[in-house]
Order: sequence, then C-alpha cells, then structure tokens
Amino acid sequence: MHDSVPGDCLRCGVCCFSTLETYVRVSGADWARLGADAERVTHFIGHRAYMRLTDGHCAALRPRRAHDGATEWFCTIYDRRPQICRDLARGSPACLGELATKSSRPASFYLAVC
Repeated sequence: MHDSVPGDCLRCGVCCFSTLETYVRVSGADWARLGADAERVTHFIGHRAYMRLTDGHCAALRPRRAHDGATEWFCTIYDRRPQICRDLARGSPACLGELATKSSRPASFYLAVC
C-alpha cells in the first residue's frame, strides 16, 4: 500500500470532499438503501439524485476528535452509503487520486469549525 494512504479511512475523509454538486450520483437502489435518510443527505438536479454537499463535503460526513486527539471522520450512513462509495477501495488508484488532489480539505474544514 502507498505510504500516503492512511491505515484507517476514519483518519482521512478526503474522498467525501468536493465542490461539485454532482459529485456522488445516487441510483434508485442507493435511494432505497438510504431509507429515511435519503431526503436528508441527497438532492435532485433535474430527475437525478446526488449526495448533498454541506460546506464542501458530503452531508453524511461528520468530524470528531479521537481519544488520541487526532481528527476522525465518520459517515452517518456508512452501512447504507451509495454503491460508488462502497466501490472506492482504500489505496486504489482512485483513492490515491483523491489524496493527491484534495488532501488538505479535511484538515482545513476541521480547523475552521473547531
């Protein structure tokens, strides 16, 4: 595994940050899996659903302090997240691309709100 890939996705959160309203498409199966949270964490553009972004990150993402003082990120819908989120494997080329282009975003956000 690449040295820059965190050992635990909770210490990263980079893939959940974007400035694009159409960053994560939500399919019909994803919508059904989201259940009661679907309307809270998604929005429609035309007839297509996407994950809602709040302050430049997925609306389902929340920061917290770990016991060791580090920032952790947790997905409030992790067990029901969209398929595209399920398919992103830690350390994959897509993951490394996210790290290369957006690695400063989670830390900047956390410092701004805490």
